Amino acid sequence: MSEPTEQDIRDRAHRLWEQAGKPEGRDDEFWNAAEQALRNEDKSDTLRTPDTL
Repeated sequence: MSEPTEQDIRDRAHRLWEQAGKPEGRDDEFWNAAEQALRNEDKSDTLRTPDTL
């Protein structure tokens, strides 16, 4: 998988925000958590090959 797209991050951040009870004023926190989670998922992909790194 390539770098997460802005839409991927936005969708994940929204889910995390909802799961946390929709707190106000923590947009950056959820955005960063979503981006990191998506990047970590990519690194743990067992089907990675040298051309997909």
